Amino acid sequence: MALQSDLKMHLAGGFTTVARCWAIIRKDGQRYGFTDHDLDLSFEGFTFRADTGLSAVSLEQSTGLSIDNTEALGALSDTSVSEADIDAGRFDGAEVMCWLANWSDVAERSLLFRGSIGELRRAGGAFQAELRGLTEALNRPVGRVYQKPCTAVLGDAACGVDLDVAGYHAIRPIEGVEDARVFRWSEMTEFEPAWFTRGTLRVQSGSGEGLNGLIKRDTFDGGLRVVELWEPIRALLQVGDQVRLEAGCDKRFDTCRLKFVNLVNFQGFPDIPGDDWMMSYPRQGADNSGGSLRG
Repeated sequence: MALQSDLKMHLAGGFTTVARCWAIIRKDGQRYGFTDHDLDLSFEGFTFRADTGLSAVSLEQSTGLSIDNTEALGALSDTSVSEADIDAGRFDGAEVMCWLANWSDVAERSLLFRGSIGELRRAGGAFQAELRGLTEALNRPVGRVYQKPCTAVLGDAACGVDLDVAGYHAIRPIEGVEDARVFRWSEMTEFEPAWFTRGTLRVQSGSGEGLNGLIKRDTFDGGLRVVELWEPIRALLQVGDQVRLEAGCDKRFDTCRLKFVNLVNFQGFPDIPGDDWMMSYPRQGADNSGGSLRG
C-alpha cells in the first residue's frame, strides 16, 4: 500500500516519470521482464529489459465477475521471446504481471494486472498475446460429475497412483521418430501392447525438453514398438533425445482394479443406472432385471 501511495503522490505532482513493466513466468520456471522505458529497470527479482519492444495495446479491468483482459505486442528475438519457444508452446498458460512504475524511483510502483497468457499469435517477426485476468478461473466448471468412468487424472491426488513406480513408466532414448509424432523402438517388449495408450510422452532432453504429448496408440509392428501421439511435439526431436513414457488409463473400473491395483481410489460410479434402466417398466412374463429394453 505504501508503494501505491508514493506513486499516487508522484502522479498528482503533474510532472511524471512512469513506465509499464511486464513480468512473465513460464510453467517451466523461466522468467522474463520487459518494459516500455528506454532503460532497463529492476525490482521484484526481475530485470525489465528496455530493448524488447513489448507494449500494451489495451487494458480492461472491472470490480465485478466479468473477465479482465488485455493484449500485449512484442518483437520476436533469440534473446527474449523466440519463435521456436512460441511454436513449442512454452509460453502457453504462463503467469503475467504488469506494474506501473516511476522509472526514476522504482520503489514507487503499483501492480496493474495479474493473470495468464491465453491465445498467442505470431506474424511478421512479432507476437501478440491475449492476457487473461484472475477472474478467468471463475468460468471453469466445478463440482462432482456422476458417471461410470473415473473422473480423476491418472497420478493426481484423487487418483493416488505413483507413476514413478517401476512398471508404470519407461525412460528411453529415441530410436526412430517421424514428424515428431510417431516413435519407434526395437527393444521394448517388457510392457504389454497398448500399455501406454492414453498415457503421456514427456521429452527429457534435447530441444524439446519439458514438452509432452498425449499418446493415441501403442502397438507392435514387425518387432518394433510404435507409439503414436495425437499431436506432434512442437520442437525438433532427434534420435538419442531422452523421453519418458507413462502408462495410460481408460478410466474403466476393471483397469483401475487390474492394471493399477487402485480400486479403493476409483472416482467413478460403475453401478450407476443407465438411460435404459430409467425408462424401463414392469411387464408380466418378461425379464424385469433392469437390463436393456431391447433384450
